[in-house]
Amino acid sequence: MLQEHHQNRNHLLSVLPEPEWARVAPHLVLMDMPLGQVVYESGDRLHHVYFPTTAIVSLLYVMEDGASAEIAIVGNEGVVGIALFMGGETTPSRAVVQSAGQAYRLEARILKEEFHRAGPVQRLLLRYTQALITQMAQTAVCNRHHSIDQQLCRWLLLSIDRLPSNELKMTQELIANMLGVRRPGVTEAAMKLQDAGLIRYSYGHIELLDRPGLERRVCECYGVVKREFDRLLPDLKAL
Repeated sequence: MLQEHHQNRNHLLSVLPEPEWARVAPHLVLMDMPLGQVVYESGDRLHHVYFPTTAIVSLLYVMEDGASAEIAIVGNEGVVGIALFMGGETTPSRAVVQSAGQAYRLEARILKEEFHRAGPVQRLLLRYTQALITQMAQTAVCNRHHSIDQQLCRWLLLSIDRLPSNELKMTQELIANMLGVRRPGVTEAAMKLQDAGLIRYSYGHIELLDRPGLERRVCECYGVVKREFDRLLPDLKAL
């Protein structure tokens, strides 16, 4: 069985009551998640879910011409593969590792068994799904109404919230793909943030220097998403 402290590396796992954790833990497999790994493609039948611990996974919608845009990110607060317990089995989005790290993999069968017990696991996963839907909706609004500078601030804060440090390994080209914008726009936005002393950027590496400053600069979308996750997924085991 997994060590108890491992339970705390993912928020959803950490709030499971002991009986549910005891049933799930023996089936969790800790996996390395390298940068750029495709967890699943659009239309794939899902056989596992993943509970990130130190990795961040980006959910992308891919157009017919290959262009893509991020609709949500999942880190140590959540789970990748909600279609499994929502009854869809497949999803039109692609899941790609945005920040390298690790995640716990769990077989679909085990998750479904827990979900259909209609107990704490079901309630927790449904609350998480509501929070994720909020993030998707707010991302769509942000991409339509806010500047690239504001989108980059939102994306950086959401990403850092899901990491154990204030550093990201991510190229501007990948960020542009995530935001669905041209690379020059991301370069200009990143330079503005660096000139303002908010971040330090070198190729493939971003360090957050002034979080309060970035929070003052970001649009309302970050706060909406964060408040919803905090409201729906508190650090409580009273499920």
